[in-house]
Amino acid sequence: MTATTPRTPHAESAVAATARPGDTVVDLLVLGTGAAGLSAAVTAAASGLETLVLEKTEYLGGTTAYSAGTCWVPGHRHQRAQGLADERAEASRYLDAVVGDKAPREIREAYLDRGPEMIDWFHDLGVRFWHSRTVVDYHPEEDGAGVGRALEPETFDGRRLGYEDFRRVRPPVPEFALFGGTLMVRRAEVNRLLELFRWSPRAAATALSLGIRWFFDRLRYPRGTRLAMGNALVANLFHTLTARGGRVSFSSTAKELLIEDGRVVGAIVEADGRERRVLARRGVVLAGGGFAASHAWREAHLPAPTPQFTRAAEGATGDTLALGLAAGAALGPDHGDNGFWFPSSIGRRRDGSLVVFPHIWDRAKPGIVAVTASGRRFVDESVSYHRFVRAMYAAPARDEAIPAWLIIDAHALREYGLGMIRPHTPGRALRRYVSDGYIHRAGTIADLARRIGVDPDGLAETVRTNNRSAVTGVDEEFGKGTSPFGHQYGDARHRPNVNLGPIRRAPFYALPLVPTPLGTARGLRIDTEARVLDAHGRPIAGLYAAGNDADSPMAAEYPGAGGQVGAGMTFGYIAARHAASAAPSSPAEGAVRIATTEARS
Repeated sequence: MTATTPRTPHAESAVAATARPGDTVVDLLVLGTGAAGLSAAVTAAASGLETLVLEKTEYLGGTTAYSAGTCWVPGHRHQRAQGLADERAEASRYLDAVVGDKAPREIREAYLDRGPEMIDWFHDLGVRFWHSRTVVDYHPEEDGAGVGRALEPETFDGRRLGYEDFRRVRPPVPEFALFGGTLMVRRAEVNRLLELFRWSPRAAATALSLGIRWFFDRLRYPRGTRLAMGNALVANLFHTLTARGGRVSFSSTAKELLIEDGRVVGAIVEADGRERRVLARRGVVLAGGGFAASHAWREAHLPAPTPQFTRAAEGATGDTLALGLAAGAALGPDHGDNGFWFPSSIGRRRDGSLVVFPHIWDRAKPGIVAVTASGRRFVDESVSYHRFVRAMYAAPARDEAIPAWLIIDAHALREYGLGMIRPHTPGRALRRYVSDGYIHRAGTIADLARRIGVDPDGLAETVRTNNRSAVTGVDEEFGKGTSPFGHQYGDARHRPNVNLGPIRRAPFYALPLVPTPLGTARGLRIDTEARVLDAHGRPIAGLYAAGNDADSPMAAEYPGAGGQVGAGMTFGYIAARHAASAAPSSPAEGAVRIATTEARS
């Protein structure tokens, strides 16, 4: 193991590559079933390649299945239809401002060039997106920032997969769905359903429509089959893949890469306790999701204090990165914090299972402030989740903002909810969250400060300042309520500032937030064709990487909603298109040496 990368030295041994009984021979082998892996697999299958995908867990979709599935692709087909011809140039200026020289410019330019092409390709295959017209980029103050570059996956009817394949789709995070995680709803539908508390006929019609479909689904299926967000995206990609002859092997792990004359020609695969060889004529795509779920990798590559939790899928443990490194690949440069971040609260379900709850939208609501141990604010609470965590790590005193505390009063908590606590939660249910320590409650601000170990004088002054700002509508400290990004998640009914509200109605509450990586930015270096590069910058023949296994084209910057999915799908598509155009290898002859992440005797 090196000081910076949690892997053991690779060993090499010669084995005969002649195909023998039990071997599997395909054109393209893909490791991982998130957006990047499935994008590569579908593209390959639609290009006429025999394609096999390995998924190390029993469920399809990786972290993408948990996510909103949003895809950030400037200049996509919907923008072109609106006549927005300058989006490509605008987005390039924007990324120059946000990313600068932190990552190779040619890689992000390839993303901008090929992303719209990828969206058109999948549209023609039936994997389609709705235009999220009002979604604002995460750095709206920068030159070239835009609105409407994000795409939302169209909902997908899970019944099209058949019962067994439907069960393979990774269920969503229960707290981001209804009825214990069995009914998925779009973000727009969540906003509409909240109107039920104001007796809205439109909300009632939406609830009735969703409820009827869900009721009849549950007569046959373990959960509702109307899939939304990331679930919809991976299910549709899976359906499209299998319809074109592609295959997915579950609970299957690539233990070693097979290399012949410097070219990756397959892998040793373990499934059900047995090993077999998979030979790949066109190569191997690494798309295992990065390393957010590995404590060892987090400790080596993420900032201190090391995050103890993640919302990433359990399979994102860096195994595929280690395979690439053992084959001679080069890890990208240290980007500083190397992560894409959520601030999350940590709770427990009634069955005792752990909840890592990402705070995406609630921080922007009026009547909420975020403070450090000093009791003072440190950030505009309505910025993106990534920028919020960056501010936590940048607090003046080390660890002062880890955890950070969201402070809220009884009125705002009832109106907007907070984390796992939904709007208009009954008192009895709220008491459970208090008694199990998820949220802290006190009758006064001073008592609340003492209960959570925050400076009472600092917190009292923060609340007084916030309440004055709520009256004037001006946040003189951090400008909360001036950014169009924050506006979209505030309360449009609230005046004079949609993001600022008083904290004055007892009891008062405090909820701790910790940094959690939703994905990782440091991966294997690639070129504009998604080919993995060695330490000398030379492509390793037959080896590709996409998604969080590839070094991020944005370094550790997060330009807008769907940046990870957009880049993952784009470079997965690029990898497969390159593999389809390359001359196939003939791994049935000659000697092969094995690159492995484990020392072999």
